[in-house]
Amino acid sequence: MPFRFVTDQIIKGRAYPALSEWQARPYTAAWREFGSHWPWTTPIRIEEYCRQHDYPIELYTLDSFPDGCWYPICLGFFDFDIDYMALIGPACRDAVHQRRLRLLFMYHEGDNPMRIKHRLDMLCQQHGLDPTCYVFVSSNTSADKLPRFVTFQDFELWYYQRNLDVALLCVDTERSKDFLCLNRIHKSWRAAVVADLVSMGVLDNSIWSYCNVDAHNDEASALQLDLVPQLRYRTQKFLANAPYYVDDLTNEQRNDHSRFVPDLYRHTFCNIVTESQLDVDQSGGVFLTEKTFKPIKHAQMFFIVGAAGSLDQLRRMGYRVFDHVLDNSYDNIEDATQRWLCLRDAIQQAHTQGLQSLYQQCLDDLVHNQQLFLAVPTQRLNSLAQRLDQI
Repeated sequence: MPFRFVTDQIIKGRAYPALSEWQARPYTAAWREFGSHWPWTTPIRIEEYCRQHDYPIELYTLDSFPDGCWYPICLGFFDFDIDYMALIGPACRDAVHQRRLRLLFMYHEGDNPMRIKHRLDMLCQQHGLDPTCYVFVSSNTSADKLPRFVTFQDFELWYYQRNLDVALLCVDTERSKDFLCLNRIHKSWRAAVVADLVSMGVLDNSIWSYCNVDAHNDEASALQLDLVPQLRYRTQKFLANAPYYVDDLTNEQRNDHSRFVPDLYRHTFCNIVTESQLDVDQSGGVFLTEKTFKPIKHAQMFFIVGAAGSLDQLRRMGYRVFDHVLDNSYDNIEDATQRWLCLRDAIQQAHTQGLQSLYQQCLDDLVHNQQLFLAVPTQRLNSLAQRLDQI
């Protein structure tokens, strides 16, 4: 089932980002900069995935298009101060009023979908638009609980694309380090997690980093530090000696996911993934980023320091999460602090049992995950196209 998109203009076969004031041409460095300019709309990621995986996509301009198409608005950042409906051009607005065209917001981040829905519904009311004129695609799983909101795990395909030139690492037991725990951006809860593990000695034979400490751009911790003996003190001491590096890359290079340091993964058995969010904007949903899909591609077991239900979401996607060797009971605990304490015990238990032995028991699961990661893009795109067609 093809995606049928309508855009303001098509340049070199590519849909120009909707609502944008920034000007650039496809296949140039500036084309990647739309998300850095107001109103933060970007090139359509789905279009890139379709072209990469030969999935059918049809592009039309507002001058001529068949009924039943979508006008995609891809957001790098959802800004609650922007009136998105006011930015839509007259031709598009007329087609929406006539029900010939619907708006398709596509957002790869994990912001609370309920808050976004309230904002968009209010804007529809202000502009005399039927609220059913739009559908919102989110990477937050709580989107599926709302009418006209759909979950799509964008970062799975995004990491596939960005890391395409990097070959799969071999699944083997010739590894010398226990855990890999890489941290680029500072967050209070993330600092507490790494500080806790370091103080316990769990990471003594591991590769770990904490690369950025910005005391002027901090937030309240999602963990209740004072409920854990000495954790606040440990975190303060940890940050006082930061940063901690394991490579010679710049911060920009660490954020370039086409760049890969294979030895970090080749020599470690298990990845302690510190995801982007613990509470996912108080939404009750799960938000998975490239951080989770890295160990899936690169032949590692993993624990996820993230939202409750993260492992369950991966199971639903077909991945194996090593339930037969790791204690994954932490994934069911809603309270973030209690979830971390349970997860900390699970990491300690795996460390005590011996990571090499556990890894040996997971070889079939590691291969399964790698193969599934390589095979799913067309399946995921087709599933999304079918869901949109049913709304």
